[in-house]
Amino acid sequence: MRIFVPTAVALAAFLFSVSLSAKEEDPTNTYQQLHLLGEVFEQVRIKYVDEVEDSTLIESAINGMLISLDPHSGYLNPKTFEEMQVRTRGEFGGLGIEVTMEHGFVKVVSPIDDTPAHRAGLKTGDYITHLDGKPVLGLTLPQAVELMRGDIGTSIKLSIRRERSDLIEVTIVRAKIKIRSVRSRLEDNVGYVRITSFNERTKSYVKDAIEKFEKKKGQNLEGVVLDLRNNPGGLLDQAVAVSDAFLEKGEIVSTRGRAPEDVQRFSANSGDLLNGLPVIVLINGGSASASEIVAGALQDHRRAIVLGTRSFGKGSVQTIIPLGKYGAMRLTTARYYTPSGRSIQAKGIDPDILVEPSRVEKLDSFDRTREEDLHGALTNEELKMKRAKTGKEDEQDEKTQDYQLLRALDLIRGVSLYSDRPQPPPS
Repeated sequence: MRIFVPTAVALAAFLFSVSLSAKEEDPTNTYQQLHLLGEVFEQVRIKYVDEVEDSTLIESAINGMLISLDPHSGYLNPKTFEEMQVRTRGEFGGLGIEVTMEHGFVKVVSPIDDTPAHRAGLKTGDYITHLDGKPVLGLTLPQAVELMRGDIGTSIKLSIRRERSDLIEVTIVRAKIKIRSVRSRLEDNVGYVRITSFNERTKSYVKDAIEKFEKKKGQNLEGVVLDLRNNPGGLLDQAVAVSDAFLEKGEIVSTRGRAPEDVQRFSANSGDLLNGLPVIVLINGGSASASEIVAGALQDHRRAIVLGTRSFGKGSVQTIIPLGKYGAMRLTTARYYTPSGRSIQAKGIDPDILVEPSRVEKLDSFDRTREEDLHGALTNEELKMKRAKTGKEDEQDEKTQDYQLLRALDLIRGVSLYSDRPQPPPS
């Protein structure tokens, strides 16, 4: 029994060194605290009512230390570490939600598009209080996440507290989550690019989408709406690359750690994929981390107009530190700052134009007599030719009910119209 204790204490000593303050501490006191940890470990092994695996106790001790620092630090056992690596490649199993821990409950940062959680109606800001009837309170975030994972096709019941709502219970069937990080389409002459997360191929998908817009519309392309709503973030290098795609020069983001010399700056290379065409960035409370970097960079450089509601406010950098066969640790090591020096942490990005989500409903109107209804009215030759060719009246696509997107599209068209207007001759 005593052979294992020094090993546990040595491991704890290694991990505790990460969280020591910058000022020099009394080494004697530190070793006394480590001795206390070893003593507690020993007592639990001997006297706890049920027998617990030594590895479970060690893992819990490590994880408890890390999650006490902030909501995003934690221990990744070998299985969780492997799943995280798969997830950043764009495919993983589960419910399809990005979560954090707040007030002892699991808080939904954002549901991922076209996943079981998204289809079940989970929303940013929901608190998950019970999993299959068992309380979340008292669990660590990795433990709760582990419970939500499971075999494909199996179900789990989530109890949810939502603002201004009674307790909601929803049963979700687990599925293999394939993240299609970029979706795109044309809205008349405006390109729409939806980025759901930042994984290893996000920049290339964005580039492909813009090339398709230009191939179809050419000089008629009026601009692009970049939709980062409910985007929980992802890889820093991809956030930098996407920002770089629309910037000619300048800083994109900087990270600052505890020591003055722990500063990294990421700058843009020359070359704007849109050659200066207008860009609107859509954000909301589910836009976090990497998506806030993109929004902040384009906003500070006045390259894009940011529209929507204030973003999530996750402005911290997590470094994955491998621990060999024991998995890895996720440790918060720095904060993000926008090019103008703004910290994103706990503040988020404020939009240039605040637009709350709303439903758009068509108002009933009286059927009024128009010119074409008058007896003997002249015909429109263009419309006459179209009817003869297609046999149909002028068609109108069904308009989306996404009010924030409608506002963004109108803004792009307005900016484009103003830019194309010929200048008056000099007086």
